[in-house]
Amino acid sequence: MKRFFLFLFLISSTVMLSQTVLTSYSIDLKNKLGQSQIMTGENTVTHDVFTFAASADSLSILKYNSALFLRDKFVTSRQYTENRSLMGYSFSEDGNPTLYWFSQEEKSIILIKYYLENKTLRALKFQIPLEDNYILANYQKDNNFYLLLQSKTKQALTAFVFKNGMAEERFLDFSSFKFIDRKTQPKTFNQILNENPIEKMDAGEYNPLYKVSAKSKLYTLPNRLILTLDQSFRKTQLFDINLDNQEIKEKIFVKPVGAKNPKTSNSFYHENKLYQINANADELLFDIKDYESGQSIKSFTVSKQDTIRFSNSPLLMQIEDRAPKQLKNTAKFLKVLSSLDAGISVYKNQKNLFITLGGSGSDLKSFSVNGFNFNDPFGDFPSNGLYNVETNYSAFFECIWTKKLELTKETHEPFAADQVYYFLDSHKEAALFSTLKLNNYTILSYYDVVAKQIVLRKFTDGFN
Repeated sequence: MKRFFLFLFLISSTVMLSQTVLTSYSIDLKNKLGQSQIMTGENTVTHDVFTFAASADSLSILKYNSALFLRDKFVTSRQYTENRSLMGYSFSEDGNPTLYWFSQEEKSIILIKYYLENKTLRALKFQIPLEDNYILANYQKDNNFYLLLQSKTKQALTAFVFKNGMAEERFLDFSSFKFIDRKTQPKTFNQILNENPIEKMDAGEYNPLYKVSAKSKLYTLPNRLILTLDQSFRKTQLFDINLDNQEIKEKIFVKPVGAKNPKTSNSFYHENKLYQINANADELLFDIKDYESGQSIKSFTVSKQDTIRFSNSPLLMQIEDRAPKQLKNTAKFLKVLSSLDAGISVYKNQKNLFITLGGSGSDLKSFSVNGFNFNDPFGDFPSNGLYNVETNYSAFFECIWTKKLELTKETHEPFAADQVYYFLDSHKEAALFSTLKLNNYTILSYYDVVAKQIVLRKFTDGFN
């Protein structure tokens, strides 16, 4: 479910959003988009930008400098990587990229380092221990590639850190910690994660409501992970994981308590602060705690009779990707929110903090097609004439604060991420897209199926 901000439904089509074509590169993928991938990454030391374009039978590596001028390219075959998908990338100390090609069938990654100076490559094979583990997440950070696994039998995670052609294993043992579910019944670490799958938060980017409503969230920091568990209404159980020495520190943050039992709750970690929400049909409790001390920095209590004074937007409800509709009052909003999975998203740009509070959920309904002249030649629907349709819902409001957590009356302008969604929705010729967040703008890379070009387009926060 995509997450659009309200402005996308209010602005005129004549408004120029902040976007610029940076560069393009002609390439013919021969109508095999289903077997092709495009990924763009930055070498965070040199600030060179690389685009990796994999077709069914070839790989094109395009190297741009920090000003996005093409400086080098390497076109080679898909030797060693047939029937594999591009999982990620890293950069060695010499500036050359290593790509990670994954095969679910073989349970392995082929690591290939590509030397642009002499157009050669070196391949290694890494066997992933998937007999005893599940893949939880993979990501790039500080020019390294990370693969995170959950054990099937042990109460543990395993992180593999790939750098300079080597894979370093980090075993993260959670067996000594205690866990309870929302009914305060004891559970194992694996049981908690199986019931509440981990959702990785995108560092430095806006994380939409459907992602932040997850009860288990993973935050990636340099040489460090933050894992938060919010299956309990009463507390956030946080684990600070040091990937250098494999030390795990547990911190407990008690959630704000209201007059009645909460129906939905969650938290969000952002820059040494933990934002917590607890809600039912009668009240909303919102707390911001200092990470080191655990003390509250700001606390808000809103009853169903109150107006939410710290909101910069109407109270909104959205079904699928339709335009949000305004809810009449706080009581209506809390009634909807109490039936959803609560979530908080915090995003910082050059000027302000943008906080979204709300919840998301889905409703599965059965429909009957009996009695209609319904032609189903492919047998897609069950013989009893019933089929299920899942509908996604969200309810939310938005706050704009200064970086010192001071309320402001400033109006919301579009984020770069919003503009990327808006662009993709209105440009169906854009395929195989991926995004790269840099310091103050976002690069959208995609394949233009009409022009047969790889295009890198720049998006910034705000209007043009």
